[in-house]
Amino acid sequence: MISFTLLCDKDHEFEGWFKDSAAFEDQRQAGQIACPACGSHVVQQGLSRPNISSGKMQTSARTEQALRMRESLKALRREIEGTHENVGGKFAEEARKIHYGEKEARGIYGQTSGDEAKELLEEGIAITPIPWIEDIPEN
Repeated sequence: MISFTLLCDKDHEFEGWFKDSAAFEDQRQAGQIACPACGSHVVQQGLSRPNISSGKMQTSARTEQALRMRESLKALRREIEGTHENVGGKFAEEARKIHYGEKEARGIYGQTSGDEAKELLEEGIAITPIPWIEDIPEN
């Protein structure tokens, strides 16, 4: 979407949002754009301020997004640690025992190799890799 500054024939300035320049022109020619102040359909595009974001703003937004994502992953880790059993390196073994009814069903987490994880999936054992974010205090 593009924001245009628009002017009517009575010099009222207002803003309009359009898919692109062609959409603005199509709507203008069809008389579909009206000045909110006076209702005039004689409208032209005025001078618009370019929408340029600085590298600093983009970096700031990415940093903020990364921080929110990190916090979400840390919260997920705390939730899993509070509701599931850590079986460490015996994850694949325990997952199989639960799947085949040799052990009572329960939530577990732990570590396994990529090959072992692939084998579990091929056996129809539902597992989900989770990025494990260390809960390191911020400086």
